[in-house]
Amino acid sequence: MRILGSVVNQGSKKSGLSPGTLIHIGAKAPESVKLTVMEYRDEFFKYCEIPAVEAAEVTGKDTITWLNIDGLDPKVIEATGKQYGLHPLLLEDILNTGQRPKCDDYGEYLFLVVKMLKFNEKAAEIQLEQVSLVLGGNYLISFQEDIGDVFDPVRERLKGGKGRLRKMGPDYLAYALMDAIVDQYFVVLEFLDGRVAKLEEELMSNPTQHTLRRIHKLKREMLFIRRAVWPLREAFNMLERTESSMIRESTIIFIRDLYDHTIRIIETIETFQEMLSGMLDIYLSSVSNKMNEVMKVLTVISTIFIPLTFVAGVYGMNFKYMPELNWRSGYFLILGVMAVVALWMIYYFRRKKWL
Repeated sequence: MRILGSVVNQGSKKSGLSPGTLIHIGAKAPESVKLTVMEYRDEFFKYCEIPAVEAAEVTGKDTITWLNIDGLDPKVIEATGKQYGLHPLLLEDILNTGQRPKCDDYGEYLFLVVKMLKFNEKAAEIQLEQVSLVLGGNYLISFQEDIGDVFDPVRERLKGGKGRLRKMGPDYLAYALMDAIVDQYFVVLEFLDGRVAKLEEELMSNPTQHTLRRIHKLKREMLFIRRAVWPLREAFNMLERTESSMIRESTIIFIRDLYDHTIRIIETIETFQEMLSGMLDIYLSSVSNKMNEVMKVLTVISTIFIPLTFVAGVYGMNFKYMPELNWRSGYFLILGVMAVVALWMIYYFRRKKWL
């Protein structure tokens, strides 16, 4: 999982530079850049991988072009800005992967920032990636930090001509991509739900220091996801209410559905956070109860040995005239008295349910 502090620390690179300076700020610099273009409309479909942004010319106004860029190379981002006439501050935000989810209206196009969550099975961790979308009149440009995403179902629908994707505009394509990202949130939350359930079972059976560390780790992950999802609600709300011509009336209802899904995700995350806070209280109570049990046992043992120590102390005094010292069975008699006292105290403690 990417730690937000790593992005914040790299923000010092831009200190003193003019606004719009293109510098990549992120946890991982791009190793390679992959550019793919999908052009479609009704029965027409074209897909290809291109070597440079300049090759992504739109063949006609009646077609929709989706340009996807994997890898945030400042040179490629700058070339894209020149090709489509994008604002320098927009390009700067694309390269700064610490952006909050948002929606900005630039008049001739809309700029959207969302956070894509993916579960890395090998590392058993949740990874966060920023996805930037530029929505124009007949095109959509998506910028991703690395190769690999959750958009394969959308690509398959476009290739197969299934559904309404080919019949709708680029605004519906932007919705489909954001819907795929939001659906992935539910997959991640389902995985976290399983971890919370296992942690709860472990907490009730045999809590250890490892359990405490896992609780704190899950709390950090929930906070991390909440920071990525909470501003998304505001962005979708703004997108739903926008008066931009880039968003058609027929797409508003789908964006409203995205907003509802985001609310459900936020409520689920808050529920998990409350459960984890309760688990932390249960763990502390469990540790305190264990300590009380140990102290109770030690107290009972000490209480039993107090009268025995007294008897042993009395007969350990070195007086010359002690009648019991001359008794043939005195030693065994005193041991018997001590045993009776100990057994009677154990019986008394059990009767009081202190043991």
